[in-house]
Amino acid sequence: MTYTTAASTTAPERPGTIARTLAWLDERGPMSWIVVMIGSFIFAGPLVLLVLGFILMTGRFSGRTCRARAGFTPRFARGYAFHAMRPTGNAAFDAYRADMLARLEREQEEFESFLIRLREARDKAEFDQYMEERARAAAAPPVPAEPQDSAK
Repeated sequence: MTYTTAASTTAPERPGTIARTLAWLDERGPMSWIVVMIGSFIFAGPLVLLVLGFILMTGRFSGRTCRARAGFTPRFARGYAFHAMRPTGNAAFDAYRADMLARLEREQEEFESFLIRLREARDKAEFDQYMEERARAAAAPPVPAEPQDSAK
């Protein structure tokens, strides 16, 4: 005999009206968002600024994101950055990946500190060269001024 609890039975997820509308517009591509902007300009002028801000903030006009929402990108290209950080279930591989990422981060920090030291050394060498040139110019005998011809 099996018992089901209320926690184990979940209602099917149904997105809200706004989420369904956004998905519907995304399926139709960037032209649908242009139509929405023009419509908002015609019916409520200031509303177009809100629509434009929303479009730009969410990246809806970039071709890559519109195609991704419409399903035109290959499966492996979707959500790659988030997928790389998920545990795979293989403890050995997850430990190896964590160690490798930690090593790469450490190497990146070491390289950045090397670049900083290199820049500081170059700046010091340039400053020392400037100071030597300035000291030589100060120690050099002054150049005599050419006498003015008053006999003309």
